Amino acid sequence: MSKTTSTRSGSAPGWLRNLGAYVILIAYTLLALFPVILVIMNSFKSRRAIFTSPLAPPTPETFSLVGYATVFARTNFGWYFVNSLIVTLVSMVLILFLGAMAAWALSGYNFRGSTIVGLYMALGIMIPIRLGTVSILKVMVALGLVNTLWSLILVYTAMGLPLTVFVLQQFMRQVPRELTDAARIDGASEYRIFGLVVPLVRPAVATVAVFTMIPVWNDLWFPLILAPGESTKTVTLGAQQFLGQFVSDWNAVLSALTLAMVPILILYILFSRQLIRGLTAGAIK
Repeated sequence: MSKTTSTRSGSAPGWLRNLGAYVILIAYTLLALFPVILVIMNSFKSRRAIFTSPLAPPTPETFSLVGYATVFARTNFGWYFVNSLIVTLVSMVLILFLGAMAAWALSGYNFRGSTIVGLYMALGIMIPIRLGTVSILKVMVALGLVNTLWSLILVYTAMGLPLTVFVLQQFMRQVPRELTDAARIDGASEYRIFGLVVPLVRPAVATVAVFTMIPVWNDLWFPLILAPGESTKTVTLGAQQFLGQFVSDWNAVLSALTLAMVPILILYILFSRQLIRGLTAGAIK
C-alpha cells in the first residue's frame, strides 16, 4: 500500500514538470496559427467587417464570397496556380533526386576533396541566394530564360540543394555499411544500391521535401524579377496585383492567400508522420 502511494505521489512532480513544457508548446502553436486563422476567417467576410471586427469569425450578416469571386473574375488565378504547381513539383523532384545522389556520394564514398565539397555545400545554407540576384538575372538573360518557368525551376533547385545534401548526408551515414557491401557482393550496381538506400531514409526525404517546398511555393522575389509576365506569374505574384499604392482590395488579397495555403496544408497532412519522424531522428543526430 505504501509503495502504491509513494508511486502515485512521485508521479505528480513529473507531471507538473511536463505541464510547463506543454503550456509553452500550446502557446507557441496558438501564436503560430493565429495569423493563418485570421487570414482564413477574414477571407469569408465583407470589406466592412474586415476593418470593423477583424478578430471575429464570419457571421450570416458578415459572410461574403466577394473576395473569391474577384480573384477568379479579375485574374487568371487558375493559371497562376498551375504555374506555381509546376515550378514547385519540378523543383522538388530535381532537388530530391540530385540532392540524394550527391548526399550518397559524399556519405558512401571516400575520395580526395570530399570534405571540401561538403563544406562548400554547407556554405550554400549560410549564404542567401538572393545576394546573387543581379548575377542570376544576367545569366538568365544570356540564356534567354527570362519570363519562363525554367528560370525559376533552376534557381529554386540551386537554392534547395545545399540543405538537402546536408540533411540526407547525415542520415545516409547511419545506413549500415554491411548492407551496401552485401549488395555489392551480390552483384548489385551502384545505382541499384542507391535505390535500396533511399527508402531507408524516407523520413529525412519527407522532411526535406516539406522544408524545400514551402519557400519555393511562397517565394515572391524571384518570380517578380525573373518571370513577371502574365503567362508565367505564380500565385504569390498574382496576389500582389490586388495591393495598390492608394487602394487595396483586401477581400481579394486574403482570398488569394487562403487559396495559396491549400497545397501546403495538404502536403503537411500527407507527410506529417514522416515529417515528425524525420525531425525527431534529426534532433538525435
